[in-house]
Amino acid sequence: MGQEMARRWRQEHQDLLSASDAASLFDYLYGDDGAQSLGIVDRSLTKKIKAAANHFSVTDYLGFDPRKEPPPDDFPDQCECGRWNKRGKSRCIKCGTRLEMMTRYGVWSDALTVTYWCEKYGSIQSLHYADVIKWLHYMRPYAIDQKNADADFYDLAYAITHVVYTLNEYSRYRLSPKWLPQEFEFLRSNFAIVLRREDPEMAGEFLDSLKSFGLDQRHPLIKDGMEYLLTVQNDDGSWGDPGSEDIYARYHPTWTAIDGLRDYAWKGKRLSRPSVFTLL
Repeated sequence: MGQEMARRWRQEHQDLLSASDAASLFDYLYGDDGAQSLGIVDRSLTKKIKAAANHFSVTDYLGFDPRKEPPPDDFPDQCECGRWNKRGKSRCIKCGTRLEMMTRYGVWSDALTVTYWCEKYGSIQSLHYADVIKWLHYMRPYAIDQKNADADFYDLAYAITHVVYTLNEYSRYRLSPKWLPQEFEFLRSNFAIVLRREDPEMAGEFLDSLKSFGLDQRHPLIKDGMEYLLTVQNDDGSWGDPGSEDIYARYHPTWTAIDGLRDYAWKGKRLSRPSVFTLL
């Protein structure tokens, strides 16, 4: 099924027709990498993506330059009309709607993901994961702003799980809690809150991350989390809202729930990029 979807994606994306900005080009990069991983290769498109990638700056991709500053809190979130606006804008330049600002945790989480995949893909010379993960100490301690507690907790939680994912090669390697003590403690001490929120998507990512730190199915947190996921599975086998028109809200909770439930054949205890160890 994966290969069938990859072939369909290849048929619909044979050229960079809609890659008008850095975000849309990254979508091409992400899709091309996924198709390659399933054995459906298009070297011509890969070459075009890599050639186009360097037409955009680091700021175009991330919204800020991590070589010069930490993740900012004045970057607008995507407008309801779908437009991404430049940093500092308070109203959408397309529809005029007042914009909400992303939390610095949300900006950091996106930057971790983008730089990880771009570096793995080998496409953008000036975009480096080390420049983003080096702000780990700046982002600590992990405190919730009570004025915006729900959004802050959501973005902070996903930032920490993506620190884990990008450092363990998306569940390929085990990590030591000694390497990331504050991140491990946040996951451990806040898991009960996640279960009370009844959020299977976040529960899956917490389980997945805690397992990478060495917790197994005998641990009470893992047992409680797995039991919760099994009780909220949809009749069709998925997780999330079955009636949602947003495909992300359908596939991503299912993806994370499966990752939270399954076992892994860990390839040892190490970092995906050992060179960043001193930055932790």
